[in-house]
Amino acid sequence: MDEVAVYSIPLTTRFRGITTREGLLFRGPAGWGEFCPFPEYDDREAATWLAAAREAAFDGWPEPRRDSVPVNCIVPAVAPSTAADMVRASGCATAKVKVADHPGSAGEDRERVAAVRDALGPSGFVRVDANTAWDVDTAVREIRALDAAAGGLQYVEQPCAALEELAAVRRRVDVRIAADEVIRRAVDPLAVPVADAADVAILKCLPLGGVRRALRVAEAVGLPCVVSSALESSVGLAAEIALAAALPELDYACGLGTGRLFTTDVVAEDERLIPRDGALPVLRTAPEPVRRAEVAAGPDRAAWWRERLERLTER
Repeated sequence: MDEVAVYSIPLTTRFRGITTREGLLFRGPAGWGEFCPFPEYDDREAATWLAAAREAAFDGWPEPRRDSVPVNCIVPAVAPSTAADMVRASGCATAKVKVADHPGSAGEDRERVAAVRDALGPSGFVRVDANTAWDVDTAVREIRALDAAAGGLQYVEQPCAALEELAAVRRRVDVRIAADEVIRRAVDPLAVPVADAADVAILKCLPLGGVRRALRVAEAVGLPCVVSSALESSVGLAAEIALAAALPELDYACGLGTGRLFTTDVVAEDERLIPRDGALPVLRTAPEPVRRAEVAAGPDRAAWWRERLERLTER
C-alpha cells in the first residue's frame, strides 16, 4: 500500500444510527480502495471489506456493461416536508425511504412515505427499508399500511432478520420482498437459499468482498439484483457503481444515492458521486481523494483504524 489515510466526515442527518462516517483509504498500483466496515463489525465481517478495498487498489474492476447506472434517492427518518424536499432536489424517479427507525415510528413512517409519493408523482417508484426491525406479524401489518400510503410499493427491504421470517412475510403480502442482511452478513453469501424468501437481492460490493465476488453471489442467488451503498465516500461508491455496471442485467434503480448524506467528501467537489438526473457515471478507477487531509480523522481514531487494518492484514 503506497499511502494510507483515515477520514471522518459528518453526515447531513442521522443515518443508520450514526452522525459521522469514518473509513480508511489506501492506494495501490490500480488506484484507491476504501476500507470502512462499521465499528461494531467483527474481524470476520470486516475481512470482506478489506478484500473489496484490495481489489480496487491492486486488481481493478471487471469491464463494465454500461456507462451509467440509474439510482434512487435516499430518504432517512426525517419529517415529511423534509422528505419531500429531498426527493424533489434529487432528480431521481425512485426513492428509498427508511422506516422503523425507532419504536413507535409507524405513524411517522406512513406520513413520510405518503409525502415521498406526492413528491415523486404517480409514475415514480417508492421502496422502503426496515433494516430487520420487525417480527413477522408486525411486518405484515406495516407493509400493508405503507403500501397503501405509497399508492403501491416497489418492494420492502429486509423487513425481518431471519430468512424463515422473510419467507413467512412473503407468503402473506403482495409486495415484493428484498433480501439484504441475510445475504451479505451470511457466513457464506454464495450458499444462502433465498429464492423462496425474497423477490429481489440487495448486493453491496464492499461487504461482499469486491466486484468479482459480488458477481458470483448475484449468479448464485438467481434473483433480480439491486446494488446498494454501504455508506461509503465517493472512493468506495465507485466500487459499488462498478458492480452495478458489470451485472448482466439491471432491472431496478440502484441504492447509490448516499453521497448526498455526506456534508463533504474525500474527493474534489466536482468529482463527488452524487446523482444527476437520476444516474451516476461509471468510472474505471476510484476518483482521487484530494481532500483527504481536510477530512482527516483525529489521532486516536486514525490509530484505531490503522490498527484494525494491520490486524486484518496479518491474518
